[in-house]
Amino acid sequence: MATMDQILLDVKGLQKFFPIRRGVLQKVVGYVRAVDDVTFYINRGETLSLVGESGCGKTTTSRCVLRAIDPTAGQIHFRTDDGAMIDIAALPENKVQPLRRFMQMIFQDPFSSLNPRMTLLDIVGEPMLVNGMTDRQERQERVAELLTLVGMRPEYMRRFPHAFSGGQRQRIGIARALALNPQLVVADEPVSALDVSVQAQILNLMLRLQEQLGLTYLFVAHDLSVVKHISERVAVMYVGRIVEMATTEKIFGSPKHPYTEALLSSVPKPDPRLRSQRIVLEGEVADPANPPTGCYFHPRCRYAAEICRQETPAQEEIEPGHYVACHRARELSLRGIGKS
Repeated sequence: MATMDQILLDVKGLQKFFPIRRGVLQKVVGYVRAVDDVTFYINRGETLSLVGESGCGKTTTSRCVLRAIDPTAGQIHFRTDDGAMIDIAALPENKVQPLRRFMQMIFQDPFSSLNPRMTLLDIVGEPMLVNGMTDRQERQERVAELLTLVGMRPEYMRRFPHAFSGGQRQRIGIARALALNPQLVVADEPVSALDVSVQAQILNLMLRLQEQLGLTYLFVAHDLSVVKHISERVAVMYVGRIVEMATTEKIFGSPKHPYTEALLSSVPKPDPRLRSQRIVLEGEVADPANPPTGCYFHPRCRYAAEICRQETPAQEEIEPGHYVACHRARELSLRGIGKS
């Protein structure tokens, strides 16, 4: 665990419930528990990855952190320039706006996240204009600097997004995210829409920028090979909850939660003799609108005991920095994927 002055973002008990409405009067008859009591922290300058199956709440969590959507409950403490920790979740919208420059997002789809009617100068320069940089020449110089930083030629700033490939568009998106010198960058599956060869280029660019600019990343992904390459720590989510969080080495080499073990077994391996070791989870992912009692994972878990069906496991620190929400975490010996 880091000391408090190293922590840039500290999320505690985060919840986001979406109401289910039915009937002519649109009466609320239930809630979708998209994010359910999520707690994690990110140290300054590190990368924490949120991983899990589609629909587990990764993107909703990241959007709550940015206050793109308002959380139902919980605390989102962010460290400002003067060192103070501010609870973003408790701030009114007009007080959140000045903090947005310190927290930016790289979107998943580079094709739909860029306005096709705007040039690169306007796309990358828009955050500066919104935040008071009205001098067009000054914005133009800053855009040229940013495009060079992400591996694009400055003369491209007069062109429109349709002139560029997917990888180039994602570089433009990264340049836009860096326009205001943010401290925290939320990357929502930034390479999932790209070819594999281009994915490596974008990931290496993000690592270079992190080292060069001292960026902190909250990296949302479902591809564990990507996560292993870019992360210092990993948080595994299942049906709106974090079930395990530890360093990348610990998660991949010595998982403590059965769901993490199943995810790791699905990572492609070059040795055909290892294919038979894949763990195929039975049944369906739990319904966040009507989750099972006890541990949400117990209907699909081959290690489930009676306590798993009755009691919700609390997240506990079983080793320094290794947090698990599993009743049997201390007694199970689970299989990782070892060192590459």
